[in-house]
Amino acid sequence: MLPDSVQRFIDADIAAAPGSYDDLRCVVFNGTLKRSPETSHTDALVDISRHIMTSLGVRVDTVRTVDHVIPPGVYPDMTEHGYDRDDFPEIYRSLVEPADLMILATPIWLGDQSSPTRTIIERLYAYSGETNAATQWAYYGKVGGVLITGNEDGGKHCAAQMLYALQHIGCTVPPQSDAYWTGEAGPGPSYLDESEQGTRNHWTTRNTVFLTWNMLHFARLLKDSGGVPAHGNLTRNWDLADREHPNPEYRA
Repeated sequence: MLPDSVQRFIDADIAAAPGSYDDLRCVVFNGTLKRSPETSHTDALVDISRHIMTSLGVRVDTVRTVDHVIPPGVYPDMTEHGYDRDDFPEIYRSLVEPADLMILATPIWLGDQSSPTRTIIERLYAYSGETNAATQWAYYGKVGGVLITGNEDGGKHCAAQMLYALQHIGCTVPPQSDAYWTGEAGPGPSYLDESEQGTRNHWTTRNTVFLTWNMLHFARLLKDSGGVPAHGNLTRNWDLADREHPNPEYRA
């Protein structure tokens, strides 16, 4: 748990929110290697952001990737490519498609993202060839951010890769849209370990709060303005010949 003084500060910000956010939806992909109900350090960091959003009426859906059957690949439905089951098409339609905000959360292993996180990035990419009602790419109008935990180096490296992926597929990435806890260099405590170093680290908490509010501000701006202006970025004006290409960027 966060120190009481920090929690009171966060709750004061919530009480003084400059707008209404209860029409927004957020989907969080937690790339922990731990299946439910095992405690996830990554989920504990996500909980700061989730608390702010849900207190404002935002619907937050959290997907713990390892609890689902989600094959790797860059096609929307991997059952069409040799796999017996694929839960991601339903997750995409019911949670990602209607979301205004999307958070990728990952632990660090050997200095890099977890394999479930990389799988989710691949599968999100698989849908990047779809278009919205304005014939922009499907993720236009969605706001992205990342949260990272670990007890080894790699926070900025992972954030750079993950934020690049989100903006590349079409998400809007606000200022300071990453936060992480990695502790001191070398092996050490994880975010929720008894020392409570993670939950008492004001730098990590501050950046998570900034991330959350900046995502909310940009989601509000985009929603109220009808999304990213549909001028100069319409796929129908660029009819590429090879529609069967396996890379989503070349399909439409």
